[in-house]
Amino acid sequence: MALTSRPQKVCLCPFLPVHPLQISTNLYIIQHPAEESRVLRTVPLLAACLPQDKCTVRIGRRFSEERDPELSNICRKSGTLVLYPGAEATNLEEFILESPVYPSTIIIIDGTWSQAKDIFYKNSLFRLPKQVQLKTNISSQYVIRMQPTNRCLSTLECAAVALSILEKNNHIQEALLRPLRALCSFQLQHGAQVRLSKEHLLEHGLYPKPMPKNKRKLRKMELLMNSVKI
Repeated sequence: MALTSRPQKVCLCPFLPVHPLQISTNLYIIQHPAEESRVLRTVPLLAACLPQDKCTVRIGRRFSEERDPELSNICRKSGTLVLYPGAEATNLEEFILESPVYPSTIIIIDGTWSQAKDIFYKNSLFRLPKQVQLKTNISSQYVIRMQPTNRCLSTLECAAVALSILEKNNHIQEALLRPLRALCSFQLQHGAQVRLSKEHLLEHGLYPKPMPKNKRKLRKMELLMNSVKI
C-alpha cells in the first residue's frame, strides 16, 4: 500500500508525524513475500513514520549467511534482538535492565502467525540474536484483520511498543498507532467489519468453519481456546 495512492478523502498523511520520529534503534522488518501484495498492511505506515535509515524491510522466506552477509553480520552483533514470543524469549523490559549491552537493533518478522513461525524456525540466522517478547495487556487496534488471539498484535503495534521501550519514550507508541487507528476507521466507514479474534469466536461458539479432524490442528484450536500461545 503506497500512502500516496489513497484517495484524498481517506488519505492517511494528516495522521503521520510531521517529521520522521527520531530514534536511535535500528529496526529490521523481515517480511514474508505474501504480505507484500496485501492491501491493508501495516509496514508501509510504520516505514512512513520513521527515518529511512532506521527502518529496513527485507522480503523473503529463506535467508542464509552466504546469500545475506549483511543480515548475518547484524544477527551476530551483541546489540541485536529478535522479537518473537516463546518459551525461550525474555521480556524486553526485563532484558534491557539486565543486559550489559544496550540493544541497538531489533528484528521483527512480518506475516501471518504461521508464516512468521516458518521464517523464524527455518532460518538459523534469526536464532542467533537474543530472543525477546513483549509483556503487555493491550489488545490489538488492528481490528480489520483477524488475529489468532486477543493479545496478538500487528507488526506496527509490536514495533510501536518495542520502540517506546527501547527509546524510553511513550510518545513513540502513540505516534505510530495514530495512523493505524485512522486506517481502521476509514475502512470501517467504507464497509469493512470489525474482525474478532479466532480465540474470541471459538470461545463463544461463533467460529464459522467446522472443527478440524486433524489431531494437530485440533490441538491448536484447543490451545487457542485455553489462551495458550502457539
